[in-house]
Amino acid sequence: MKILKNEIAQNTKERRIVLKTFYGGTFIDKKLLEEAGKNYPIKLEYYKNINEDELVGGKKSKFGISVVKTEYMPENTKVETKNIKYLSNDEEKIEKVLEIFKKNQVTPIGVEDVISDLYKQVF
Repeated sequence: MKILKNEIAQNTKERRIVLKTFYGGTFIDKKLLEEAGKNYPIKLEYYKNINEDELVGGKKSKFGISVVKTEYMPENTKVETKNIKYLSNDEEKIEKVLEIFKKNQVTPIGVEDVISDLYKQVF
């Protein structure tokens, strides 16, 4: 049984399995889109990620986030994603970050800057 457990842990680490949980989503305000010259809707989705390779290894789980931006242009759909795999061991802190992202409509391109600013503050 112990050998099987080690093989599962090794295979899981190689595949880097991540469990994604939908946190919330929003559409960018129409007024902001008009100011930016965009005449189509843009949806933002926020996910909390649990890195399963850490769970299988018996370690404390490490949490990350994903931000997905979907632009619904007349001719096609464009999807942009930003993943931060290891952000914190504290699930409550991750949820606070995701709430800030959702409230402020943070896009994938701004994820790292906003995280940097948040962690400079007392969080």
